Amino acid sequence: MGTLRDLQFALQFKIEELRQRDTLIDELELELDTKDELIRRLQGELDRCRATIPLPGPSAVSTGCSAEGEDSEYQTAERKTIISEPFDPDLMTVKIPNRGCDKSQESQRLIQASFLKNDFFKHLDGGQIRAVVDCIYPTTVKQGCCVIEEGSEGALAYILDEGRLDMTKDGQKLLTVEPGNMFAELALLYRCTHPYSVTALMDSKLWVIDQNSFQTILMQNGLRSLSRSMELLSSVPFLQSLPEDVIMNMSDLMEEIHYTEDDYIIRQGATGDTFYIITEGQVNVTARKSSHEEPVVLYKLSQGQWFGEKALWGEDVRTENVVASGEVTCLVIDKEAFKNAVDGLPDRGHDERQNSESRIESDRNAAFLSRTTLSDFQVICRLGVGETGHVDLVQLSSNTKCPFAMRVLRKRLIPDRGQQEHILRERHILMEAHGPFIVRLHRTFRDAQCLYMLMEACLGGDLRSLLKDRGSFDDGTARFYTACVVQALIFLHCRGVIYRDLKPENVVLDNRGYAKLVGSGCAKKVEAGRKTWTFCGTPGYMAPEILLNKGHSVSADVWSLGIFVFELLSGSFPFNSPGPMQTFAASVRGIDQVDFPKTISESAAGLIRMLCRNNPAERLGSQRNGAKDILKHKWFEGFSWEGLCSGTLQPPIIPKISHPSESSRPDHYPAPPDSSPEWLQNWDKDF
Repeated sequence: MGTLRDLQFALQFKIEELRQRDTLIDELELELDTKDELIRRLQGELDRCRATIPLPGPSAVSTGCSAEGEDSEYQTAERKTIISEPFDPDLMTVKIPNRGCDKSQESQRLIQASFLKNDFFKHLDGGQIRAVVDCIYPTTVKQGCCVIEEGSEGALAYILDEGRLDMTKDGQKLLTVEPGNMFAELALLYRCTHPYSVTALMDSKLWVIDQNSFQTILMQNGLRSLSRSMELLSSVPFLQSLPEDVIMNMSDLMEEIHYTEDDYIIRQGATGDTFYIITEGQVNVTARKSSHEEPVVLYKLSQGQWFGEKALWGEDVRTENVVASGEVTCLVIDKEAFKNAVDGLPDRGHDERQNSESRIESDRNAAFLSRTTLSDFQVICRLGVGETGHVDLVQLSSNTKCPFAMRVLRKRLIPDRGQQEHILRERHILMEAHGPFIVRLHRTFRDAQCLYMLMEACLGGDLRSLLKDRGSFDDGTARFYTACVVQALIFLHCRGVIYRDLKPENVVLDNRGYAKLVGSGCAKKVEAGRKTWTFCGTPGYMAPEILLNKGHSVSADVWSLGIFVFELLSGSFPFNSPGPMQTFAASVRGIDQVDFPKTISESAAGLIRMLCRNNPAERLGSQRNGAKDILKHKWFEGFSWEGLCSGTLQPPIIPKISHPSESSRPDHYPAPPDSSPEWLQNWDKDF
């Protein structure tokens, strides 16, 4: 009996000890949460400091190479737009030099490892990295020689193989580059200005990759993948009647899955909702006649053939086994994704009504302004300055009550920056964009030095300036401006136009307080069922498929819309990083890795996450109901879309606009028209 009492006492003692430990664990977890919050705050401060001065550390090379002056939040006066067109119109015919024979296996492993440890480039697939290794080439540099000079432009990235390099900025040492480290990798994405110098501390060997080869590898890989999947889908009889854009949407939704020898892809008697197309390998289709018999091979399927199609129509009980015979790769899509793709044609009725109303008004303006010349306009004041020109506030000499914005572009600067195609494309798109939520381009002029774009004057300021003053917007304010942008995107997308540079500074307020998209050199018209490959946009707003050169369509704007909502509600980026390269890496990792601030409500956070899905075809607004899904999201519950489109909805902010002509002295554009290069012959002609 004594032994039993001793055991009971020991048990009670242990129970009490466990309770005390649980209490201690709770206290430690609370303390840990407090310290985690402190670490997050300190990390934010550290990121802001790093945005100005790169600090050495485990990722110092990446930090040093990415510090291009892109500070977090609102520390810079301007967040520059990047535009880098594919260098060759027929990418599939471009030959990339293969230098694989120049490298030992050890060098190949070093190059691959340098890409895999880079936060951004590790997202490339194995085939892309192998192709990069093949075309990368060696160079040597003597001790004391400069590899990169601070302030120079470059389109080359480097990996150090042997030796040591010194990285400096403004004469101050940032870090020492060791073998296996990559630097200047931002130059692979777009031509950039190097903010640092790199000098050899000893005789060194480097591997070099140029931007053209790198981008061509990614683009050709994406084109081959898209072409292959669309060709496979189009070969399936019951899919052949679908439009090309639906087939492309399906190819985006299909997931590539690998199987090994004897893997069961489908089991007899199981329920399923998945359709498979074999891209590599062979499968055995088997069945057993009774539960006591072994499965018998009925037939074999190989590359280009498919199975499981009945599941797409609701017959989800599998009547046969499908077993991998060796290594097998399949493209896979489930019933729900298939339904979204097949029914994924947006309703354009509302947009056509919106367009009809706005076109009536614009036609009146066009008839009146078509008779004007450049000398008919008086310059009231300067509104802003850009890289290739400036914007003036102007008025007609005969009508001082109706101001316009005149965008002035200096001819000689446009070819220097390779912007001819973008300027002409923007003009063409804006001349046809008569939507009420897009700043109107009325007509264009030219003279000896400049090009002129006469535009609607929206003098209520841009959203970034308002956001900077207020810190962030409440739900109601952000909802109103987001709704205006959604209507503008619906208008453009229904015409096959991708905007590609959505951000608060490209959204301006008119005199009523309604928001409108301003023109953008990134805008491009893309045919249904096609993709484009331009690397363009603003760091922090660019969709993963743009960053990874996978080809993109209007779904890229949906991603940017999610970032836009996040910034309006929080005053910062979700991918807030010290430089472009880290921002790109965070964007590719995705929105699910982001901690949302408390200023963003649960319903708004849900909308942002649905807009920012990494797979373009899964984004809200890219699915079966098109943009209607955005309009019907919970965050917009109770919002009057009819009131917005009719102009009767009260804006959250009414801008105070004083007419500048009251305190400014008017001036004229004196220069007469003259001859221009061939690419400008139709500049001042109406479409």
